[in-house]
Amino acid sequence: MTDPRTPEPEVREELVEYVAREIQVRGLTGPAVMFLEASRPYRPLGSQAMLFFDPVLRGLFGGDLAELQRVLADESGIERLIERLEEMDEEPGCDA
Repeated sequence: MTDPRTPEPEVREELVEYVAREIQVRGLTGPAVMFLEASRPYRPLGSQAMLFFDPVLRGLFGGDLAELQRVLADESGIERLIERLEEMDEEPGCDA
C-alpha cells in the first residue's frame, strides 16, 4: 500500500525536473543546493513552511502547488532534487 501523500515516481520526476529547471534558469543552482543541504535538520517543517510561503511560491512557479508540496515534503523528493541540481550544474552548456 502506498502513501497517498507521496506522488507516483513518474510525477515526482517530472516535478523535480520542473523545479530544477526553474532554479537553473534563475541562476540559483548553487545557493539552492546549499540551502537544501543546510536545511536537512529542518525538513520535517518543510511542508508546513511551504503552506506559509504559498503565495510567494505561486508567484515563482505559478499554478496549483499541491503535488509540488508533496514532493518537497518527502525526503526522497528533496534528495532527488539535490541530485538533479548537481547533475545540471555539471552538464556542459547548461548555464542560464
